Amino acid sequence: MSAIFILIPLSIILATAFLWCFVWAVRSGQYEDTCTPAMRVLTEEPTRPQPTAKN
Repeated sequence: MSAIFILIPLSIILATAFLWCFVWAVRSGQYEDTCTPAMRVLTEEPTRPQPTAKN
């Protein structure tokens, strides 16, 4: 029973920390453009690998 008195406040603190991190990410623009990074793979030209020197 005494463990629940530790776990409930700990879970509230942890949930508050996750909420704060989410709000910070939204305010800093982490979720502004979610489509372009996925489309960039399809539109960029493939590059040739550079030849390596043989020993």
